[in-house]
Amino acid sequence: MRNMVVRSLRQLRGAFQCQTYILISGRVPETPHHFENSYHHFHTSAYKVVDHAEANNNRNLPFTITTRTLSIDYAKLTNGETNRAGPLVEYERRIANGELVEGDVCQVETLTELQRLYDELVENVDACQLDQTAEKPVRTGWLWSRLLSHPSYSPVKGLYLYGGVGTGKTMLMDLFFHQLPSNWRKKRIHFHDFMLNVHSLLQKHKGLSDPLDVVAGEISEEAILLCLDEFMVTDVADALILNRLFRHLFSKGIILVSTSNRAPDNLYEGGLQRDLFLPFIAALKERCVVHEIGSSVDYRKMTSGEEGYYLVGRNLSSILRQRFQQMIGDAEAIPQEVEVVMGRTLQVPLGANGCAYFTFEELCDRPLGAADYFGLFKKFHTLALEGIPIFGLSNKSAAHRFVTLVDVIYENRVRLLCTAEGSPHEIMEKIVTISEAKQMAPRTSSRSRKSDESDLCVDNELGFAKDRTISRLTEINSKEYLEHHAVMLEEKKLKLAQNVVHA
Repeated sequence: MRNMVVRSLRQLRGAFQCQTYILISGRVPETPHHFENSYHHFHTSAYKVVDHAEANNNRNLPFTITTRTLSIDYAKLTNGETNRAGPLVEYERRIANGELVEGDVCQVETLTELQRLYDELVENVDACQLDQTAEKPVRTGWLWSRLLSHPSYSPVKGLYLYGGVGTGKTMLMDLFFHQLPSNWRKKRIHFHDFMLNVHSLLQKHKGLSDPLDVVAGEISEEAILLCLDEFMVTDVADALILNRLFRHLFSKGIILVSTSNRAPDNLYEGGLQRDLFLPFIAALKERCVVHEIGSSVDYRKMTSGEEGYYLVGRNLSSILRQRFQQMIGDAEAIPQEVEVVMGRTLQVPLGANGCAYFTFEELCDRPLGAADYFGLFKKFHTLALEGIPIFGLSNKSAAHRFVTLVDVIYENRVRLLCTAEGSPHEIMEKIVTISEAKQMAPRTSSRSRKSDESDLCVDNELGFAKDRTISRLTEINSKEYLEHHAVMLEEKKLKLAQNVVHA
């Protein structure tokens, strides 16, 4: 039965390959009515250039989408079983109802893999101990697992999805996650946030003979199905922790579903002591089906442009402060302090009404990291950031922090108001991978080449993260993203008002 969807799709693959479809990448809402807006024309994002005579104009892209013309027949897909569920089934149901436009064949193939995993989990729900309402066997918990002479691996393999930026990895995983039964032991979390939790738990259990085993036990008690978004290893400490942590997690029956920009063999490439990380890659490939999402389209860039939030130019602090004041209304912006992790705090230069104001130096030119940014956005939903520079060799460390900041902004759906010396592409242009640096054509003049390369930053991690950062900055500035942010704020206000009434 679980291969039914796969067989049905393969029979119709030829039809899919004859047409190109568009599936908008983004966060999948829990209720289907958010999909009612099917866009028939897209625009590239526009950035407001303040100190130049010519402003960037929106360019209409000639995409006209005909929906449901070659859609898989819903009854065929489910073989007449209308009670079937899962990500691919839900995806096709939304297409049939006009709630969603068709996606490209690469995304459909990925949904097929996710549907396969969903069906296997449903068939093995007891063996995998997914149902949190079921009576737990005696042999659970980290203490008992230490006494067992053999590991208890899951009978179902997980799924590792990787591909370029904007191919819809996060959206597809979220579609899968939201179709899972509510009583399952499952968790969906961004990789940055996951590692922060791991470090916090390690601190809590410091002094034990094997704290990672205890941490793995606590994680597996909470969730057997672990969905990690944006798997990315850049830190040597994280690399060494992951190897031992997942050895324990897999032996406790954890099923991993993860998205990444990199293939497993390319994780932590060129990192310190990478040989100690290689066993984790082998375990990852053994415990997960590895699937590449191939697509030449970055769907995040196919959103409507919104002027006025990303300001390009120098000496724009007065304009940024005016926009910031408009956002906070009559409130007075004052210095504030937010709690981060393990007793640490972050000083906010100016904050009011959920909006925080920082200069680039204050937020990215200091020894801050993902924990600080996550802590900041637990209290603030909008960030005004002044003076994003052109990145290169001279500010390489700040570039690493900025990439992390953009990831956390995107994950938390934060609104960004900023000034920058160039467009998202321009500020990242001098960052290249080692391979790209080798392929760069020599200049006709040695002087011009020296000038061009004087601040060139050759860094594999930054180079691979560059496209993702450009893509996310583009989407963060889009009309759709900002509309989603506005809806999110209204929902929070309504919830707060309801809590006040009940209190």
